[in-house]
Amino acid sequence: MPSRKFADGEVVRGRWPGSSLYYEVEILSHNSSSQLYTVKYKDGTELELKESDIKPLTSFRQRKSGSTSSSPSRRRGSRSRSRSRSRSPGRPPKSSRRPASASQQADITEMRKEVLEVKLTPLVLQPFGNSINRYNGEPEHRERNDIPHKNTQEKFHLSEESSYTSTQYGLRPRREEMKLKELDSKEEKTITKGPTSSRTFEMTATQKKDLEFGGVPGACLIMLGLPAFLFLLLLMCRQKEPSLLNFPPPLPALYGLWETRAFGAYVLWFFVQALFALLPIGKVVEGTPLTDGRRLKYRLNGFYAFVLTSAVVGAALFWGLDLYYVYRHFLQLALAAIVFSVVLSVYLYVRALRAPPDELSPASSGNAIYDFFIGHELNPRIGAFDLKYFCELRPGLIGWVVINLAMLFAEMKVQGRATPSLAMILVNSFQLLYVVDALWNEEAVLTTMDIIHDGFGFMLAFGDLVWVPFIYSFQAFYLVHHPNEVSWPAACLITALKLCGYIIFRCSNTQKNAFRKNPADPKLAHLKTIHTSAGKNLLVSGWWGFVRHPNYLGDLIMALAWSLPCGFNHVLPYFYVIYFAVLLVHREARDERQCRRKYGLAWDKYCRRVPYRMLPYVY
Repeated sequence: MPSRKFADGEVVRGRWPGSSLYYEVEILSHNSSSQLYTVKYKDGTELELKESDIKPLTSFRQRKSGSTSSSPSRRRGSRSRSRSRSRSPGRPPKSSRRPASASQQADITEMRKEVLEVKLTPLVLQPFGNSINRYNGEPEHRERNDIPHKNTQEKFHLSEESSYTSTQYGLRPRREEMKLKELDSKEEKTITKGPTSSRTFEMTATQKKDLEFGGVPGACLIMLGLPAFLFLLLLMCRQKEPSLLNFPPPLPALYGLWETRAFGAYVLWFFVQALFALLPIGKVVEGTPLTDGRRLKYRLNGFYAFVLTSAVVGAALFWGLDLYYVYRHFLQLALAAIVFSVVLSVYLYVRALRAPPDELSPASSGNAIYDFFIGHELNPRIGAFDLKYFCELRPGLIGWVVINLAMLFAEMKVQGRATPSLAMILVNSFQLLYVVDALWNEEAVLTTMDIIHDGFGFMLAFGDLVWVPFIYSFQAFYLVHHPNEVSWPAACLITALKLCGYIIFRCSNTQKNAFRKNPADPKLAHLKTIHTSAGKNLLVSGWWGFVRHPNYLGDLIMALAWSLPCGFNHVLPYFYVIYFAVLLVHREARDERQCRRKYGLAWDKYCRRVPYRMLPYVY
């Protein structure tokens, strides 16, 4: 194996791909198998170069001081005494002149090959508008979904015969490719020569999918374990003494868990919300660009749907609807939601088998079990009705509020109260504010990881339709069986904590969205940014200079405020806080991995400027 010529850290000159220009670079590493050097230019760009494209600094200094063999670019810029003034710089010497030396002849041959016009394709930034750009390394992305979900091929054609060749390069920092290799991706480069004088360089990149959630075993465990875990939590909560020492709780008869009326009520609820979503009210916005450049349109009427639902529920209560049914048949309704989510997941996977490749999710792997779990199709639609976008906010989130209201009435009936307890009022009020805020800022969901990256499969269907309404309402369900009296001073402190979390959550998201829509806004001129090679800017001041994910911090503080009214007698009411902390840490890790892929060196610089992820001085 040939020895390397240049050492790590050595400053040399590297040829820019596709041109005859050499720039000062620093040797970072050397791959002994491919014999390629990884170098870094002064602008931070990292590329892999062959040894023949790298020259020591001394060679350029000698030529500058008067070397007898001038470079092609030097010969083009000066006129020798032996040449006629009218002769083109690129023409060879006349036959009557002294024959050229071997080095001169090699330079002439190299010069002929390099009389090519090289065009670098510039980065084209998308215009600012609703939900189209990403300017902060957060999960609410606004860039194209360019994460590959299948093997790609890039072909570069170079003609030897033509005197003009236009070559396009997609120059991305080499650090991104290095990170992909660290994530078990493999690249294979194949060079084939065609039968004509034109040479075709075909580069095939084969990447191994980095499956999340533990891959196929993890997906199976989640799909089987979450429904069982949900029922165990609800059964534990219904016990008189819901201590962990009383685990497992007594199991009810299986035939008693299924009730056709409960299933019909859930299906009716789903389709009523779908009807509200189809109403021609609310503005229409465009989502993030897809792999083919299209932008899907979404109607933002979630808040109107919430108002209509409130009016319908209020009218039903006036006409004698008993919401106590929700409490008495809570397990049956949960089972109905599970069955409905599984049926929906099967439908989504079957229809995705016929979907075009460019409509599949970047997260899909080709494995049937994993794709059923993570979602195979990115944006399944029936006409203009987007199933994933609808389920993300409507049935589960609005259903969460209705369940909380039902638990408020159930507490009054079970405990014989004339008015609900202060603890129940706090829980209902805090969570109502959270839901209203989400629906009022509905457009923000279009840039979340759930929408732009994950397909619509069991994971999101179960999470949106089952987990959100039946687990997020756990504090209200707990207070029905286990009352807790909260003093007014304690209520004021809990409310202050809730408002603190909400201010962090809302202000950080508002600042990010404003910067994303218009980075040139004079109101944001005081914010500091880091420019990336992807053409985007990362905020490093304001809320986003505090921690990398201030919205996650605010979310976690609000979750704690929801649980505090339940007291400290049992750990069950704090399950949501523990679960949510684990969820946010896992999501933050996914965000970090994707941002490091996309932004490379700029993301490392951002992490040095903002060292803490969610909790200052802790994590």
